[in-house]
Amino acid sequence: MSPLRAPAAARTDMTFHQMLERIRYEGAYPTRERAEVVARAVLEALGRQLTGDERVDLAACLPAEAALLLTSQIPDNRPLTGWGFVKDLAARTGGTPATTRWDTGAVLAAVGHLAGPGLLDRILAQLPSGYALLFGRPELIQAA
Repeated sequence: MSPLRAPAAARTDMTFHQMLERIRYEGAYPTRERAEVVARAVLEALGRQLTGDERVDLAACLPAEAALLLTSQIPDNRPLTGWGFVKDLAARTGGTPATTRWDTGAVLAAVGHLAGPGLLDRILAQLPSGYALLFGRPELIQAA
């Protein structure tokens, strides 16, 4: 296995309940139930965008319930930009783009923490532009 393809250090010591509490805190949601609704929608949407080893490695880093949500979705054959991801999720959930962007950031901050920087770099390299901001990272663009 090459150093670039080394599996991420699993951080599955976090339970799904703990992950939801982190999302609840990040998103300032009033209840764990609201955090769970948001987590389910965002994880399923992310599962429609990720493929290959990054999908498998991310699932291995998540609590079992979160991993099942991520992997229960068939990857879409039309990759969405970060903004397209938010708009698609807003349409599916009936939310506004602004609240959906907030929800996405709250969930993906927790996902990024569990993935760790190495795997998150690989995930961002696979996805189209705009996802770094959703994971709470600056979006670096090369000059033309």
